[in-house]
Amino acid sequence: MTLPLSDYTVLDLTIARAGPAAVRLLADWGANVIRIEPPPDAGLTDFTGGRLSPDSQNLHRNKRGMTINLKSVGGLELFMKLVAKADVVVENFRKDVKYRLGVDYDSVKKVNPAIVYASISGFGQEGPYSERPGVDQVVQGMSGLMSITGQPGEGPMRVGIAISDTTAGMFLGQGILMALLHREKTGEGSWVHTSLLESMLSKLDFQGARYTMAGVVPGQEGNNHPTNSPMGVFHTSDGMVNLAASTNKMFGAFAAAVGQPDLAVNEKFRNARGRVENRHELWQLVNDITQGMSTTELVALANDAGCPCGPIYDIEGAFEDEHVRSLKMRRTTSREEIGEFDLVRSPINMSTFPVDDHFERPGPMLGEHTDEVLLELGFSAEDIDRLRQAGAI
Repeated sequence: MTLPLSDYTVLDLTIARAGPAAVRLLADWGANVIRIEPPPDAGLTDFTGGRLSPDSQNLHRNKRGMTINLKSVGGLELFMKLVAKADVVVENFRKDVKYRLGVDYDSVKKVNPAIVYASISGFGQEGPYSERPGVDQVVQGMSGLMSITGQPGEGPMRVGIAISDTTAGMFLGQGILMALLHREKTGEGSWVHTSLLESMLSKLDFQGARYTMAGVVPGQEGNNHPTNSPMGVFHTSDGMVNLAASTNKMFGAFAAAVGQPDLAVNEKFRNARGRVENRHELWQLVNDITQGMSTTELVALANDAGCPCGPIYDIEGAFEDEHVRSLKMRRTTSREEIGEFDLVRSPINMSTFPVDDHFERPGPMLGEHTDEVLLELGFSAEDIDRLRQAGAI
């Protein structure tokens, strides 16, 4: 079936993770994505650890790759010819780089007024820090995220994934889709941009709003929920679980299910406020109960009582769980160099597009599709040779 974005061509100038994550959303849903990189003699290093690494393949699947030397006159001219026929340009250069190269929004808009130009930066396009380079962990710290992550009193802790990179990529992908919808109605192109810092401040959600609205500065709560109890990590006889039994109904049901109905009517725990105020005592009482049960037993009992509960897996355990396997989150692709392998699919599901078992294409090697893309644009083999000899590709 024709995927929702199959009519759109995207020029991908992004590097690192945030920009490629945004473009991956478009590629997975059918966009004709052309990943544009400098030629091999530019000496740039692939931060993912190699074209055939899991990281590179997962970030760049469903894209085609070509090389253009944007620093050359011929390369810039060639890029603008691509722009004239494209719908979207995505970049995550440092602020000054796109202007120095001449591929900024105003320059691109002169060639294609209807273009959707999309940017990710570390700190935004304006402001005192807009010229700074930005990476995920630095932004985790500056956004306040690390101050609320980890055990109380043990100092700040980074989240275990590149959360500001991937979050900014998600938000930019949404912004691109909104800009395309706006263009469908008006014919007008847009510059849509976000940053790692803006994305993480938004991601703080209720903890951020507690500060902006009430002046409350949340701190670290470790594995406990910041405002509900009991909700957090509890030990079992053979491991640990996450358990949520924080509402009056859930706590009453849980107490009855484990044979301790008096807990739910105890003066300290009979309402939500009391359970939060006495959370440390309550955690110990609940933990004493859960330690006498296996993980499997507790997960089944709690869920049957209407209390969300699940085991704490490592990555292997997560992907091998029977429910995760039924969700088909792994999707297969292949390259001649390494054979068949699985990557992680888009989490978006649409009734009109059943989950496919295979990605259309693996991540490209450097410049793998340069000739293919140029031939599609009407360049002859002789034209391509001349571009190569001139150092434009």
